[in-house]
Amino acid sequence: MTYVPMTARSRREGHRAATPLELFFDLCFVVAVAQAGRQLVHALAEDHVAAGITGYLFVFFGVWWAWMNFTWFASAYDVDDVPYRIATLVQISGVLVYSAGIPRAFNDNDWTVAVLGYVVMRLALTAQWLRAAAGERGAARRCALTYAIGLVICQLGWVALLAAPESSRRWLFLVLVMAELLVPVVAELGYQTQWHPHHIAERYGLFTIIVLGESIAASTVAVQSALDEHEALGKLLPIAGGGLLIVFAAWWIYFAVPVHDRLRGNREAIPWGYGHFVILSSAAAIGAGIEVAIEHAVGKTHLSLVAANLSVMIPVALFLVFVWLLHSRHFKRGLAQQLVLPCSALATLACAWTGPQAVLWAGLVAAATVAVGVTLAGRTRLGA
Repeated sequence: MTYVPMTARSRREGHRAATPLELFFDLCFVVAVAQAGRQLVHALAEDHVAAGITGYLFVFFGVWWAWMNFTWFASAYDVDDVPYRIATLVQISGVLVYSAGIPRAFNDNDWTVAVLGYVVMRLALTAQWLRAAAGERGAARRCALTYAIGLVICQLGWVALLAAPESSRRWLFLVLVMAELLVPVVAELGYQTQWHPHHIAERYGLFTIIVLGESIAASTVAVQSALDEHEALGKLLPIAGGGLLIVFAAWWIYFAVPVHDRLRGNREAIPWGYGHFVILSSAAAIGAGIEVAIEHAVGKTHLSLVAANLSVMIPVALFLVFVWLLHSRHFKRGLAQQLVLPCSALATLACAWTGPQAVLWAGLVAAATVAVGVTLAGRTRLGA
């Protein structure tokens, strides 16, 4: 495998699919997702709800944003040669360092290790953008250079964050988040990178599957641990069954429509891509919520029953609403189809007040949502 110039790939390229390196990249990122979820479980179980949710969203942003930036870059410029592979492996190393720093960032507001890992990831991507700039001309070159400059500026900001007083770090974090989000918007004002709609839709779908799989894995481990408690099986089975129904339904609902057909340009793609922060973070939080519900069932939390139930219901409701908002609603026909997911989200939240069987009830609501959606879609096709 030899060095080749890095120029944009065609958006009309046929049979574009995720590569083994991209799949490996996703699997390594799940380590960080699991760390974030584990810290959220501990915080909620100790009834540190506000701090737990804030810390979870902060650490999840670093995971999601680094993954997202690599994914869109790879969709436009993946040449799969030796330098490209090495740069990607460096980014994977960075996310592993970031993962190791998540507990300190979450619990002690000490971002040193996390920022180090994040900077490693981002500097490797900066090198990729500089390489793309070297192979491009005109507007494409300016776009790549703007990305590289923006990334460097943001990384200097993250390093400076470590020297800031601890009391102001969370507010400065939000400023840096806004700066990071603005880099693609500014870079692509005069030129749109040649990302591939089918490839992007597949990449997001694969990462969603992996995150949902992590939720199942985390819940399974929690059930296994709780089974050591005396006579806990009767309490755990409804939670486990309801949790499975929720995750199965989440998968079904996410892949119910061909979203790549709508990703025609940045006007549609940027809000869709950014909105996936809520979809992915809530999908991961479903597993954390199920763990909290299990710990409450065996008496290991300081939460009330309703609060423990809401730790499952809120992320499920957010997942449903944002899947509807970002792409499902654009493919629904008629008021009945449009109302299915929003009404399901409200019904899921109401399940929090149904007592110890709340997760099972939420799972039944999720299953009913799929059944109603399939039925309405079938009637629409027959009437067309």
